[in-house]
Amino acid sequence: MKKLSKAYMVLVLLFLYVPIFVLIVFSFNSTKSRSVFSEFTLDWYVKLFHNQLIMNSLRNTIIVAVIASVSATVLGTAAAIGINNMKKVSKGIVMNVTNLPIINPEIVMGVSLMLLFGMFTARMNLEFGFVTLIIAHITFDVPYVILSIMPKFRQMNPHIYEAAQDLGCGLVGAFFKVVLPEIMPGVVSGFLMSFTFSLDDFVVSYFTSGSTSQTLPITIYSMTRRKVSPEINALSTIIFLVVVTVLVVKNVIERRSIKKGVKA
Repeated sequence: MKKLSKAYMVLVLLFLYVPIFVLIVFSFNSTKSRSVFSEFTLDWYVKLFHNQLIMNSLRNTIIVAVIASVSATVLGTAAAIGINNMKKVSKGIVMNVTNLPIINPEIVMGVSLMLLFGMFTARMNLEFGFVTLIIAHITFDVPYVILSIMPKFRQMNPHIYEAAQDLGCGLVGAFFKVVLPEIMPGVVSGFLMSFTFSLDDFVVSYFTSGSTSQTLPITIYSMTRRKVSPEINALSTIIFLVVVTVLVVKNVIERRSIKKGVKA
């Protein structure tokens, strides 16, 4: 039975990751062939960084991801603090409402945000662009931040904030000196998750971006509609490595926080 379960896991992992490894291998192929590997080269990576359209999209993606993830982390942390201080029934209702953007299909969120922004842009003479794109990313990032921080509040001693005040800390000082260090692993995990989701989001970005604020996923989609260039293989390889690095850092932080909790 154990051998069968291991074989099943191997098949699942192969099914998930073999296409990605094939993409990575052919990003170093000297020709444009997608079936025959000729010889190793880094030319496609060099051409990638000289492609002005991709570089502009990369800049837009990083700007949106950084601003959205930082804003979502601040808003999500404040929301988690408020939710944690609610009564049990109210907390359950608010958490269910908070989880709706996660449960909802992205197409529903993308279209609804497009209609909402369209209503405001028509009345205020504004255009779709960085502002609408960043607001949209913050909208779907905040729930993930809250979900990352709430377990840290459950692990924390509920009387530690009052104890800090009894020992002379003010309201703000007690939060920054006692509460924030306790929930910091959750805050960092929420930030990394927000950054990752903003980095590779396509559906919501497609409906809320303007002509001057296209992100990498949208640019890749428009390029693949014509012909798949090996530059896209190189770009996808870089994105994959960045996302994997972020997830590894997130898991390391979570494991360290768990070990600290066990030792304490």
